[in-house]
Amino acid sequence: MTSIKRNKLLLAAGLTGCLLLPSAHAANWLMLQGTEPAGEAARAKVWGFIQAQYQNDSSDPNAGGGYIPPKLIGPNLDDQSGFNVNRARIGVRGTGFPLDSKVNYFILAELGNNGITNGDDGKHMTDASITLNHIDGARVRMGLFKYPGAEEGLQAIHVFDYINFTTVTNQLLLERFPRSTDLNHLPPAPTPNADMNAFEKSVGAFRDVGIQVFDTFKVNDWEHSYAIMVGNGNGLNYGDNDDNKDLYLYWSSEKVFGGKGGRREGLKLFAWNQDGTRTNAYDRTQEQDRTRTGVGVKYLKRPFRASAEYMQGDGMIFQGQHRPEHMFNNGEAEGFYVEGGWYIPNTKWEIDLRYDTYTRDEFHPTSGPNQGIHESDFDTITVGTQYHFNKKTRINAEYSARDYESESPGPSAQQIGVKDRFAIQVTHIF
Repeated sequence: MTSIKRNKLLLAAGLTGCLLLPSAHAANWLMLQGTEPAGEAARAKVWGFIQAQYQNDSSDPNAGGGYIPPKLIGPNLDDQSGFNVNRARIGVRGTGFPLDSKVNYFILAELGNNGITNGDDGKHMTDASITLNHIDGARVRMGLFKYPGAEEGLQAIHVFDYINFTTVTNQLLLERFPRSTDLNHLPPAPTPNADMNAFEKSVGAFRDVGIQVFDTFKVNDWEHSYAIMVGNGNGLNYGDNDDNKDLYLYWSSEKVFGGKGGRREGLKLFAWNQDGTRTNAYDRTQEQDRTRTGVGVKYLKRPFRASAEYMQGDGMIFQGQHRPEHMFNNGEAEGFYVEGGWYIPNTKWEIDLRYDTYTRDEFHPTSGPNQGIHESDFDTITVGTQYHFNKKTRINAEYSARDYESESPGPSAQQIGVKDRFAIQVTHIF
């Protein structure tokens, strides 16, 4: 273990000790998103949410006067600041009642400007699934929906306590799907511009098309859940782009303190695994294994919350929007986050603190001083606050201090000059 990694683990342990005071929202997302209350759900309930934000990145240009993705605001990656309607989702969910209340459905569409809609393939449907609740202990869900996995991806985004994902979740789990026409497009200096988002297809959005068997079992005040899913491994795309399938495994055990829904109080332990294969978009005769694994804990008992999660990946390690052709690799990456919050008593305010770190193999296959595989480290500390106007409307503000380093022998534009980022966002649920 390197001294850098050892120091990160010690810092994480210290932060965990500070945060685990007597949200991570200890919710059962499998049940909340995949099922409806038996005998209580409406035939059709229209729902959704809107998120509008402003972000500002203070990073410096590289030595040549250019900018690349870590220094630009997504999804357009055209500038270092800007306003955006980053999510605008509307959906319908319900049951087949009175024909059969054991049949549930879930439909959700995205109309905002983000990694789902920014591609040119016109993807707007994020969820379209049917759940059959006829077999005790083995509910069956089919269609397009969130695969069981890491908490940042599985949880409902409109109750997420931060504006931006951690680096480990964004790079290791938020999958991109390159086409053979996606190439390395570098911007002309000094303009922070020039279509840095080389990926033409939508991000995976932590979703897949497939079939899932899952259920929850209650033992006293503990709730145990499992999920086994087989999917195409092709993100939001309805079809399969090869003959390979992804296997998803998930388990959680939660001691429930009280409450319900997305902000239920409890202590949840969970673990997950994802295993699949990707066909090389630049050479269809080659395939690359892709494996992701994680374990975590979430605690919520007002006025405190805390959570931590460790994730590891092999193969298909993301190298940046400006380097899509470098994605098909057998590299390794790992990272974790520790975060917590305090709901200030007798107020509508909440204070948030998060530390996340990510270490990945970085590939420079071309000749030159950077040729070969090197290690890059990404560390971020985020301080934030939330004001809850009511149960369905809140405003978030966060400031992220970022420290990126690389072992590359030559200058790395991605690591040099990356500085802090500020973001503010309003969320309304309807």
